[in-house]
Amino acid sequence: MKDKQTERWSTYEPFFVELGDKKVADIIITNHARVRWTDRVESEKTGFSDIAEFLWQCLKEGRVVSYYRNEEDVYTIDDDLVFVAEFSVSEKEVDLIGNPLHKMIVVTFLGRMSETMELRDLKTYYSWLRHSRRMTLIKNNRKRR
Repeated sequence: MKDKQTERWSTYEPFFVELGDKKVADIIITNHARVRWTDRVESEKTGFSDIAEFLWQCLKEGRVVSYYRNEEDVYTIDDDLVFVAEFSVSEKEVDLIGNPLHKMIVVTFLGRMSETMELRDLKTYYSWLRHSRRMTLIKNNRKRR
């Protein structure tokens, strides 16, 4: 998703938005992220371009922040919508100085903290999920014997 509003004549520098130490020049939405968006965020604007346009606008406005201070894979929008993103270096684009620009690959949307209270503490939530899955597997294993 490129910024459609920055198409100008005689512009040599690609447009990017800084997010932490990354310079995001493109946003890629995975199929899984689109399905999760439909399930957990919004059911009307569900196209890849709709989601990327929303994220691009949030990036430009500075509404995207890291969920954890040290880790760079979970982000929030407006302290509510939680999503997981990975970054890869863009092979095609660099800034004017020659520093690499990045592609933000949105892996999944976890949901809104205002709707799912468990998202307020992800580490506890994930440990609870692992424990509940393990207990389900143990129960199913007992039934089979």
